[in-house]
Amino acid sequence: QVQLAESGGGSVQTGGSQTLSCVASGDIDSNYCMGWFRQAPGRAREGVASFYIGDGSIDYAESVKGRFTVSRDNAKNTLNLQMNSLKAEDTAMYYCVAARRLKKYCGPRYLQAFEWRGQGIQVTASS
Repeated sequence: QVQLAESGGGSVQTGGSQTLSCVASGDIDSNYCMGWFRQAPGRAREGVASFYIGDGSIDYAESVKGRFTVSRDNAKNTLNLQMNSLKAEDTAMYYCVAARRLKKYCGPRYLQAFEWRGQGIQVTASS
């Protein structure tokens, strides 16, 4: 059993920054892939960033490369998503997810299939 709890989020001006955090509890081991996906009204679900627990491998969606940074605090069992240069199109509900899978299946495009998901948190970027 895994539980994920997101925090952070809210409203920010375009061009600004925001950090999301996801505290994981339960049996997260080195075979887990964690990450973030987002969903906005009327738009397809989009995997944003992935993190493979086993070796710390990271991958990003093209839409956020160079602006978003995912990291993990092992001591706090927390996955963070630092978002810079936010755009209006980043506005969405963001979800932290986790799944036990092979590393080759840990990437933004695979995050839409998950075993565990947090409750989601809203991020709104506007001018």
